[in-house]
Amino acid sequence: MSSTPITEPHSRSASTTVHVLHTGEVTIDRALAFRERTLHPMPYTGWFRPKQTRITVPVSAYLLEHPEGSVLVDTGWHTDIRTHPRAHLGWLHHSMYQGHLPDGQSVTEQLGALGIEPADLSFVVLSHLHSDHVSGVGLVEDASRIIVSEREWAARNEFNYIPSMFEDVAIEPFAFEDVPYGPFGRGLDLYGDGSIVLVYTPGHSTGHVSVLSKTDPGWVLLAGDVGYAAKSWEKTILPGVTTSDEEMLASLSWVRGVAERDDTVAVLANHDPEVSRLTIG
Repeated sequence: MSSTPITEPHSRSASTTVHVLHTGEVTIDRALAFRERTLHPMPYTGWFRPKQTRITVPVSAYLLEHPEGSVLVDTGWHTDIRTHPRAHLGWLHHSMYQGHLPDGQSVTEQLGALGIEPADLSFVVLSHLHSDHVSGVGLVEDASRIIVSEREWAARNEFNYIPSMFEDVAIEPFAFEDVPYGPFGRGLDLYGDGSIVLVYTPGHSTGHVSVLSKTDPGWVLLAGDVGYAAKSWEKTILPGVTTSDEEMLASLSWVRGVAERDDTVAVLANHDPEVSRLTIG
């Protein structure tokens, strides 16, 4: 385990600009985001639970502008969620959660408003393969490279995933390397200059990565689904479903340590309703 959450950036490290995009919303049972103790055997499904336990939270994606190219982190909902939501998710997943994508909020619509086409993207980084993070990957399949961790890719056919969302897209699995960040010191330095580092933060999924980005004001950590909101790491609240509680706790602890540092300007959970669209850097 890394003894310090953040080390000094490389001497030649570039700075990035981080754009937070909201690519629709998802309605879930609150127990999926924040674990509950209850007699219900699977409260996170929302099955046979009262409507009062349902919450609607944003689905985020992020554009990172780097001197060597633009990087998109996650893709939000595909436009199919507007017209064929049940077919897009499948009946089982649709019975547990529902996606919403207002006009103008798809990732390509928002990139287009910034003057960026999918072919302009150097990388699309998938933090993990759950539907609300990968649904829109087909919209950006013209990006130079679309990548996900090898560990996440190996789990792609498990119950929590919908392979039809990404099986026709050229996705490259990448191997973890030693990095001086994260609960396990593994990840990938995307440009080799310490400015954008994919950090292995498992627990919510087998191969989940968070993204650590250097901006002029300081470090920005895109925590993905390590927590559904800041209170997840502040109060050590696990999500309703994990692949490993032990790894989840380690990842939450590391994220909390990053959030407490003076040189960190933002730690962002993908589904935190307190985080609005903004630009950092």
